[in-house]
Amino acid sequence: MNINITARHFDLTPELREHVETEIEKLSRFFENIISADVILDVEKYRQSAETKVKVFNAVITGSADSNDMYASIEMSVEKVKKQLKKYKDKLKEKYPEKITETVKNLTKPHTNEDEIDV
Repeated sequence: MNINITARHFDLTPELREHVETEIEKLSRFFENIISADVILDVEKYRQSAETKVKVFNAVITGSADSNDMYASIEMSVEKVKKQLKKYKDKLKEKYPEKITETVKNLTKPHTNEDEIDV
């Protein structure tokens, strides 16, 4: 997964970069096939905002938040994306139930030597 971090009107510290990367990597627990994530951090006087865009199969999921603390803004925006990812995953399960049951059957099927193809 590619993570792009953009800082507007301030310098991005290594601690802040690490915090963003760990929060974004936690999203993979809720949806496995995340293609990329773009995080835009912005500071305007007392308002510190974070916008998170996550690109997944056939959709872009966005969450944004404002607060007085950048760390809190990041966590709130990632939480919004997390909720949307859960909903999107449920919609995919409802739309394509046959694909999901087929992959589960293949995963639970025991492997035998008869399944191997001789060349």
